[in-house]
Formats: sequence, C-alpha cells, structure tokens
Amino acid sequence: MAALQSSFTSLNLGTSSFLGKSVVPSLHLPLVKLTEQPISIVAKLKRWERKECKPNSLPVLHKMHVKLGDTVKVISGKDKGKVGEVSKIITHNSSIVIKDINLKTKHVKSKGEDEPGQIIKIEAPIHSSNVMLYSKEKEVVSRVGHKTLDNGKRVRYLIKTGEIIDSAENWKRVAKEKEKATELAAAS
Repeated sequence: MAALQSSFTSLNLGTSSFLGKSVVPSLHLPLVKLTEQPISIVAKLKRWERKECKPNSLPVLHKMHVKLGDTVKVISGKDKGKVGEVSKIITHNSSIVIKDINLKTKHVKSKGEDEPGQIIKIEAPIHSSNVMLYSKEKEVVSRVGHKTLDNGKRVRYLIKTGEIIDSAENWKRVAKEKEKATELAAAS
C-alpha cells in the first residue's frame, strides 16, 4: 500500500481522488462535423476479400459489358472456347450464368421415402471478365462499344464487326423465353 501511495504522490494525485468518488466528465467535448458526401462502408465477406458497400450496407452494383440474352464466348477457365447464351446475371459479384456451360454435379438428398436421391447437373456462375461477346455471323469475339443512332437511341455494338447487339427483337425473344421458363417452373 505504501508503494501505491508513493506512486500517487509522484503523479500529484491524492489517494482518494479515484477511490470512492465519482469522476465528473469534462463538459468541453469536441464538435463533430457532418459530411454531406456518403462514406463507403466495407462489408466483410471473407478475411481476404472485401466488397465495397453503399452507406445502407448493400454492395455496390457494377455495370457489366454483357446483358441477358447475349451470345458470349468463354475466354478462360476449363470451358475455354465454348459459346453460349447468358441466362442469368448476378450483379453484386459481376457473375453470369451461361446455358450448358460450367456444369457442376449436385447431389440431392431424398425428400421422402418414396422419392429417391439423385445426382443432377447445374450451371454454375462464371465471372463476367472471363467472357467476351461473340458474333454468330462472323464467328469472332469482340469488345463492346456504345453509340447513338440517328433517332437518338443509344445502343451497344461489337467493335470488330460493327454489329448492333441491342435490338427490340432480341429483347422480346428473351422476355418470351423467361416467361415460358417461369410457367414451366410453376406447372411442375
């Protein structure tokens, strides 16, 4: 106890300054400045992977060079060189699902005694940077460009061939296929 009292006296503190008395906080608090710009918050997905988030904690959605219904060619990975059509887009991690490409086997357990388990093939997502847009007519891959037509409509086109990708017929065809798929899923 004598050592404790000597340490308090060397700090110019009495022995009763903290013991048995309440500490009164200082009334001079620093002022906090509010910023008008939103601050980006980082969401924790894995220890080595950080995603940039908006202030409402949702991930920032990146614009991709491919859209639903585009014909693409895989340029890297185990399915390199295969051509397919984009069937689903996952925007928060810039992934796409292509019909009959990147097939994975999934083991499904039986749900009841009368229904047996099964092994099915599912299409796994591929990162959008591993595909390029593909022209079926000239059989060449190309980067995408944007231009404005005479009527003021902004469309995407293939840089190598000049072929316009966005057309009303393409979007109508994709919408009909999606509608049929939902009807089949609801029927089964």
